Amino acid sequence: MRNWRWGFLVLLHLAFLLGTEAFKFHKTQRTERISGSAGDVLEDDPVGRLKVFVYELPSKYNKKILQKDPRCLSHMFDAEIYMHRFLLSSPVRTLNPEEADWFYTPVYTTCDLTPNGLPLPFKSPRMMRSAIQLIASNWPYWNRTEGADHFFIVPHDFAACFHYQEEKAIGRGILPLLQRSTLVQTFGQRNHVCLKDGSITIPPYAPPQKMQSHFIPPDIPRSIFVYFRGLFYDVGNDPEGGYYARGARAAVWENFKDNPLFDISTEHPTTYYEDMQRAIFCLCPLGWAPWSPRLVEAVIFGCIPVIIADDIVLPFADAIPWEEIGVFVAEKDVPNLDTILTSIPPEEILRKQRLLANPSMKQAMLFPQPAQSGDAFHQILNGLARKLPHDRSVYLTPGEKILNWTAGPVGDLKPW
Repeated sequence: MRNWRWGFLVLLHLAFLLGTEAFKFHKTQRTERISGSAGDVLEDDPVGRLKVFVYELPSKYNKKILQKDPRCLSHMFDAEIYMHRFLLSSPVRTLNPEEADWFYTPVYTTCDLTPNGLPLPFKSPRMMRSAIQLIASNWPYWNRTEGADHFFIVPHDFAACFHYQEEKAIGRGILPLLQRSTLVQTFGQRNHVCLKDGSITIPPYAPPQKMQSHFIPPDIPRSIFVYFRGLFYDVGNDPEGGYYARGARAAVWENFKDNPLFDISTEHPTTYYEDMQRAIFCLCPLGWAPWSPRLVEAVIFGCIPVIIADDIVLPFADAIPWEEIGVFVAEKDVPNLDTILTSIPPEEILRKQRLLANPSMKQAMLFPQPAQSGDAFHQILNGLARKLPHDRSVYLTPGEKILNWTAGPVGDLKPW
């Protein structure tokens, strides 16, 4: 009981202190400039620095798939759809492929949903192969580099490994035909077969208008110390426990379900977004994959993200100073989470909150419609622009072949 009373005193003190600071911030509109080169990169304008040619594919690769299931417009894998729409009207688009720096193939590989709204990856490899075969046979640009100046949006759980279970994704590996291309993906984990060098890691899609409609007045104190809503166990897919989230979520529940500093539950209330704005720390643990929309939500709502996912590669890590705005907790240290968080000095918490309040930080995590300067669309383009010019070595000599078109599982080689 002594620890609980001490915890309550800590929470009351922080709520008073941070609530007072929030009121002062509301009155003076103070934010903290993102320091160093990270801030400069975050505010880069990609227009004029690159040109992108968008292949016009038959509608069966994109528009018809979307027409069959409009749910594809509202789930966390939507970046492929909205990036396509953005590029069609973007000033970086060129209709002349001869002057293009990059080539984009609009394939909606995650728009094959289960009744529960989760993407099935099983057709994705065949669909992607079919699209690549099409552009390789109808345009000369793929064959010049075998895709080294092409980029693809692959927002699956494990990106171009095209499976939602990590063990099977690792067994599959990245689709062989994409080995030379730049992959723009939500999945990011160091030293993992599903993240190759040169990939651009992006945030998952979170609906901007929906989140903005839940904003509460900024002077309301943050009276919740730690907040989390989501699964702790996945009984259906991991009946024995321990494999899901590598046991990290289970450890959160077992250690802190009765701790008054922790507002954690599997229930997802209608006040979820409002609750995040009342919280100081928001847990962002891995699930089946290391990433989730909670990271985006935490940044948007100014809740300090507590990132529990060893070796995670975070979105736009060369532009967003994650170490300064978040708290990283090793999966093995989850049982000590209360001690770790209550040991953070209030002045450090306040600085993280000021950084999170910077509008450019929030903008970089969103895919708004219409697009806005500094948003996730522009951060992707910035990432592509920083890769230019292409090294001359990516261009093949006539007749030279590097990729193996018959590599991969037999099922992937069937026509789509």
